Amino acid sequence: MTRILMVLALLTAAVFSAGDALAQQYKIKSGDQLVIEVLEDPSLNRSTLVLPDGRISFPMAGTVSVAGKTIEQVRSELQAALASNFAAPPTLFVGLTRVSERLVRGGGGKAAPATMDIYVLGEVAKPGKIAVKRGTSILQMFAEMGGFTKFAATKRVQLRRENSRGSLTTYQFNYAALERGARLTNNLTLQDGDTIVVPQRRLFE
Repeated sequence: MTRILMVLALLTAAVFSAGDALAQQYKIKSGDQLVIEVLEDPSLNRSTLVLPDGRISFPMAGTVSVAGKTIEQVRSELQAALASNFAAPPTLFVGLTRVSERLVRGGGGKAAPATMDIYVLGEVAKPGKIAVKRGTSILQMFAEMGGFTKFAATKRVQLRRENSRGSLTTYQFNYAALERGARLTNNLTLQDGDTIVVPQRRLFE
C-alpha cells in the first residue's frame, strides 16, 4: 500500500510541477493571481493575489516573497515552508490564473488567454470541447457541461490531466454523492487541456 501511495505521489508531483516552457520561464509580478493547491490537505487550496510588495500570504507558510520568481520556484519554496506540518513533504500545485494588468496595458507581452479549453467525453448533455474561464473549478465545470444523460455513471466521473511530458493523472469524483449533500474535498482548479470523462452505467449500477 505504501508503495502504491509513493507512486501516486510521484505521478501527481510530476503533473503539478510541470507546465509548458513559457509558463516555466515566466517571472511572477505584483498583481498576478496564483492558484495554490495542496493534495494532502484540500482545505488549504486557494487563489491568492500577489501584493504590490511582491508577497503572498499562505496558511502554515506565512508571508512568502514571490515576485521575480518562476512558478516552480514558488512551488518549491512553499513545499519547504509547509513540510514541517506534514509527515512527508506535501504535494503542491501552483498555477497562474491571471497576469497583472500592467503587463496587458504596458505592452510588455501578451496577456494570458481569458479562457481555456476543457474536453468532455461520455454521457453528458454537451460533449466536446468547451471554452471556460481560467480558474474554473471541477464543481463549476459540472454546470458548464449541461448535466448528464440518464445512462451516466455519476459515481465514477473522471478528470484526466496530462502534462507536457506525457504523464497522465486521473482523479475520480462521485457526483451522485454531491447531489445528496456530500462535501467535495478535492474541488480542483481545471487546467487548459483537461479531459472529463463520464462513463456509461453498468447493468446493476
